[in-house]
Amino acid sequence: MFDGYDSCSEDSTSSSSSEESEDEVVPSIPALPIIKNNGQVYTYPDGKAGMATCEMCGMVGVRDAFYSKTKRFCSVSCSRSYSSNSKKASILARLQVSTGKPPTKKAKVLQKQPLMAKLAAYAQYQASQQNLVNSKAVVLAESFDWGRYISSGNTVGAPVSCFKHAPMGTCWGDIEEGVRIEVPNSDTNLSTKVYWIAEIIKLAGFKALLRFEGFDSDASKDFWCNLCVPEVHPVGWCASSNKPLVPPKSIQHKYSNWKAFLVKRLTGAKTLPHDFSTKVHENMQFPFKKLMRVEVVDKNYLCRTRVALVEQVIGGRLRLVYEENQDGLDDFWCHMYSPLIHNIGWSRSIGHRFKRSDATKKSDGQVDAPAKFFHKVKDVDQAGDWFKDGMKLEAIDPLNLSAICVATVKKVLADGFLMIGIDGSEAVDGSDWFCYHSTSPSIFPAGFCEINNIELTPPKGYTKLPFKWFDYLKELGSVAAPVKLFNKEVPNHGFKMGMKLEAVDLMEPRLVCVATVTRVVHRLLRIHFDGWEDEYDQWVDCESPDLYPVGWCQLTGYQLQPPASQSKNTLLFHFIFCSSLLITFNGVCLLQQQVQKLTCFYLALFLSCLFIIFLHLLSILKRNCYLGSYIFTS
Repeated sequence: MFDGYDSCSEDSTSSSSSEESEDEVVPSIPALPIIKNNGQVYTYPDGKAGMATCEMCGMVGVRDAFYSKTKRFCSVSCSRSYSSNSKKASILARLQVSTGKPPTKKAKVLQKQPLMAKLAAYAQYQASQQNLVNSKAVVLAESFDWGRYISSGNTVGAPVSCFKHAPMGTCWGDIEEGVRIEVPNSDTNLSTKVYWIAEIIKLAGFKALLRFEGFDSDASKDFWCNLCVPEVHPVGWCASSNKPLVPPKSIQHKYSNWKAFLVKRLTGAKTLPHDFSTKVHENMQFPFKKLMRVEVVDKNYLCRTRVALVEQVIGGRLRLVYEENQDGLDDFWCHMYSPLIHNIGWSRSIGHRFKRSDATKKSDGQVDAPAKFFHKVKDVDQAGDWFKDGMKLEAIDPLNLSAICVATVKKVLADGFLMIGIDGSEAVDGSDWFCYHSTSPSIFPAGFCEINNIELTPPKGYTKLPFKWFDYLKELGSVAAPVKLFNKEVPNHGFKMGMKLEAVDLMEPRLVCVATVTRVVHRLLRIHFDGWEDEYDQWVDCESPDLYPVGWCQLTGYQLQPPASQSKNTLLFHFIFCSSLLITFNGVCLLQQQVQKLTCFYLALFLSCLFIIFLHLLSILKRNCYLGSYIFTS
């Protein structure tokens, strides 16, 4: 019924932007455009969305196949005939009565086409447009239903702006509740795709709970949508793209003049930036390519690095395969901004242990990843009062990320890097030492846990409990690293307790799971994996590249792991269902006094129980025994 709502003219946009530029010197994030009351909605004379009637001959056809920008004529001949003096007066009078406005522009010269030819051309045009969209659009993965999960628990998703490393993390702007957008309208009987304007009711990461304009406080038709999909547009897109705006059929009767309704509702409202989809596309481009060579931590020996090849890139996450691996199964997942990967030559430059590869030369297509691709650490001055070997501190245990432990500086490297060991569990050869930068938010001065009411894990075998730093240092004759050497910067990250997000299970870094922030200590976050016990919680930094907004997996095509309780409930359902069938079979056997079959029943029941228990134990064992469980954030 509606062709679109023109948000603002070019003149008004340019003038408003110039005024804003005078008030603000350099805006960090541009404000959302304001919808102004200077647009119009074109109503088809026949009232049919997606169709049009020739103002000259009365022929009805698909609107996009009609002639001229205004789609008023079916051919050039009708346009010329309309312009002739002999018919212009009568036709103009007729149209002014039926539509309330005279036609505006003349048409260009084209050959007249029959209706079927126009329909065929329109179908070809639609197909070409769809192919164009598919070539640029992000492929979305069918995954866990975040919308239902958030709505059922009445929870909140962490804002996209909390994740600077994620797509749109630095240019999300002030997208918030109340922003209007144009989205496809499926509540219609029309065969063509139509759109309608929706309001953001609730935000959870990339996901938004939407409500079509006209429903007011009625939430019965609310739906969740990822704002970064190609089908989401700012208000005004339909008008500029000649797409029809059609209200949902369930409320179409509410207003006789939808144009006046939209003007009233949208004037002064915010919408998405006009280049929002372009920014999404740009943010989904990543510099790392397949067969690039990097240095990465050896997951079997934390104290050294190895050369690995980029095998796959998904949403900025890299699947790395160690260079000497023949079958490609010895892989390692991490984000491209992870502190665990470095450019070729990094280990030698700082004095880190490195496993040399047996490969004598690069294979075809292999290239060293440029140093500019990697996460940059802050420059530090190691002169004067600096970390020294043997100094004590507190550190997140990379082999048990739920624990902050008593630790020791084992070796001071160049450029501010330190080799750290967990007290009471170090290997004699130092193979379990791990590397942290001195500015890492994963190391803390002695006493940090006590001050912030966090349980500190004492050295293994230490019996003088409760642990006291003063007594421990005195007993060993050691000194604690000075507090001034640690990173005390706490950014305004925006995370709060109870927020939902998608987080990498760093005990098995190929998995991204549904998770919750359960505690915030300055910049330190405790991440709980929904459905799992607290013992699997992990301490991570607020700027960790292993945390993502709700909807990140859907946007990038990465597989999201649902809460464990769902899989447990599925097993329970299968167990109850099978048991019910077996009990029914038991009753039949008793009635028929078939003892032999009854024995088989009990045997089958016993084996079924054993199999279900085996699957559950296997899932738990897999989490605890993964070789890459040392993964840490720095």
